[in-house]
Amino acid sequence: MSDSNSSPPLPESGRIALRVKAGDQAGWGRWIPGLNTLRGYQIAWLRHDIMAGLVLTTMLVPVGIAYAQASGLPGIYGLYATIVPLLAYALFGPSRILVLGPDSSLVAVILAVILPLSGGDPQRAVVLAGMMAIVSGTVCILAGVARLGFVTELLSKPIRYGYMNGIALTVLISQLPKLFGFSIETDGPLRNLWAIATEVVEGKTNWTTFMVGAVTLAVILLLKGNQRLPGILIAVAGATVVVGVLGLDARAGVLTLGSLPQGLPAFAIPWIKTTDIVPVLIGGCAVALISFADTSVLSRVYAARTRTYVDPNQEMVGLGIANLAAGLFQGLPISSSSSRTPVAEAAGARSQLTGVVGALAVALLLVMAPDMLQHLPTSALAAVVIASAIGLIEISDLQRIYRIQRWEFWLSIVCTVGVAVFGAIQGIGLAIVIAVIEFLWDGWRPYSAVLGRVKGVQGYHDLKRYPGARLIPGLVLFRWDAPLFFANAELFQDRVLDAVAASPTPVCWLVVAAEPVTSVDVTSADMLAELIETLHAAEIELCVAEMKDPVKDKLKRFGLFARLGEHAFFPTVGAAVSSYLLTHPVEWDDENR
Repeated sequence: MSDSNSSPPLPESGRIALRVKAGDQAGWGRWIPGLNTLRGYQIAWLRHDIMAGLVLTTMLVPVGIAYAQASGLPGIYGLYATIVPLLAYALFGPSRILVLGPDSSLVAVILAVILPLSGGDPQRAVVLAGMMAIVSGTVCILAGVARLGFVTELLSKPIRYGYMNGIALTVLISQLPKLFGFSIETDGPLRNLWAIATEVVEGKTNWTTFMVGAVTLAVILLLKGNQRLPGILIAVAGATVVVGVLGLDARAGVLTLGSLPQGLPAFAIPWIKTTDIVPVLIGGCAVALISFADTSVLSRVYAARTRTYVDPNQEMVGLGIANLAAGLFQGLPISSSSSRTPVAEAAGARSQLTGVVGALAVALLLVMAPDMLQHLPTSALAAVVIASAIGLIEISDLQRIYRIQRWEFWLSIVCTVGVAVFGAIQGIGLAIVIAVIEFLWDGWRPYSAVLGRVKGVQGYHDLKRYPGARLIPGLVLFRWDAPLFFANAELFQDRVLDAVAASPTPVCWLVVAAEPVTSVDVTSADMLAELIETLHAAEIELCVAEMKDPVKDKLKRFGLFARLGEHAFFPTVGAAVSSYLLTHPVEWDDENR
């Protein structure tokens, strides 16, 4: 990615200033960032934005058509999903140079919904895709208004890698039949792979189609990352010229795009059947999650480059309105593009006007020259999608994760297999379930430790780490490394009693080092009440050290603070130990004093 037209990231003070400035915006100005950009637009940006928009158009057309076809729709609807959303995002999106449109990361999800429901009817497929876009847009807008822009952070990096790798494999497999020049009945990625292999073995491959697609793919991959040569444009244009000049569509049976309908997208509400509502809702929500996860990351990267603060909640609203516009103007669900945005940046984009120019140029193509792409081979479009799917696959960072935390690596692999075996929608659902389980596991079965005094080391430390640590006679120091809540309350009680039972001397005090405890719920409060009774029956006093004031406030509401007494709470573990030694005549020589 070229940095010739970008600025270095701001220092922290600059980021804070931008955040304050962004937070000061009120009223409609906050929700329509494009107007704010227009008010501060510099005339020197104009030529950069126009040129960048024209360069961007060379990517928007082939990629939009390719992703629409990969999603099970006629190619023209990929261009419809490019024009109107770019215009909408220019007005409501906070990022200055982010490019939105049909994207490879959404292909598998869209295809998984519309393929079984459309029954091969392209018009019904268009309606279903349009309603998915509306659902996705509505979810994003509501989440943005409710300030839920943080939700995508709930998926860990290994899980994100897992489902994106699964989606990439699913998309890649779905495009292989077009690359080989035949069609199959789709029934899941693994079954599709078996069907493809069977067709190839039985000699169903159109080798001319395959060669056109394979060469197109090779050119795209060879020129990938080259800022001076637009690989996708060169590959697709070359394939179109070769097929048109040699007449391969008529002579060798190479399938081509054909003439595009002339004209612009029209406003249309995509009414679906009642039986389609549930799968479309699920698919639309999955699209919203994926598209915002991708968009939020890309938006933050380019916000740093352009020295602008981007509100993640407004980013969600802008993405939602763009999807809503796509659904109402015969489009399909969209997301940000990690391939087209760098093209805009490298071409010198300065503002949202770049996207506007690109949208208008695509519209002009549909009005003035709809036959320009009639010889574009579908195998070349498949090559575009396959190249993009390959770019989605993450390997290097997974290797790093394998080295440093193997169980998270296998978690990622499970997510990948889930998407590949069960499909995109079910696989993403599995990824979310795994994410929730992963989140709960650390709190459900947290680490705990009995603490002792280590010679030459200040403080009190874990006996498992320091087996030679000394224990104060009659005192158990117990640390619990998690919030206390319903799922781990019983475990806490068991471990406390185990620590008491394991003490080499009769226990008089048990001090809980509660600095890591950030919350207590009703279930755990009731457990503490039982624990207090159990310990008192054994003539053991329960004390607490380093507890945060908000957690103390909860104990007061639950009646536990008064039950223990203020004298049972200490600011530090050291203070608790000193108090114990003053009130209990035990033999103890602190070698660290």
